[in-house]
Amino acid sequence: MSKIDAKKYFVEKPAYEVTPTEEVKGRYPAMTLISSNLIPEIKLYVEAGWVCDMPDPATHIYEHTHDYDEIVIHMSTDPDNREELGGEIEFILDGQPLTINKTSAIFVPKGVKHGPLTWKRFDKPHIEMTIMLGAGTLAEADPGGHRERGKEK
Repeated sequence: MSKIDAKKYFVEKPAYEVTPTEEVKGRYPAMTLISSNLIPEIKLYVEAGWVCDMPDPATHIYEHTHDYDEIVIHMSTDPDNREELGGEIEFILDGQPLTINKTSAIFVPKGVKHGPLTWKRFDKPHIEMTIMLGAGTLAEADPGGHRERGKEK
């Protein structure tokens, strides 16, 4: 087995390429952690964003679909209470509301409508992460349906 060039697969600095269609107070810009732009031969898109205050508007991720399977993770940042999210989010998956108030993950099969996401409560900072399986670029992944929503305007 030959050795790989480890540096080739190490993303030292995230990209800041996601541009929401509207200003959202209470959130830091999302960071792209893995993509084809950062590691050319990979077909995976991973981004994460900090929710640092009650998002305004509370609904800023609307109903959309993707051409790829997606995993959406909401994660606590409290090391003493890792399972308590630090807020409450209503996440609609295929028309069915889910309440997120704990560290959790949702698998969204490709083509399944999901959203809107609405923050109902904010108690402390937490992270929202998206993993798009098979999408390599921002344009393919379209996290949050921003590109789709931009076309509607």
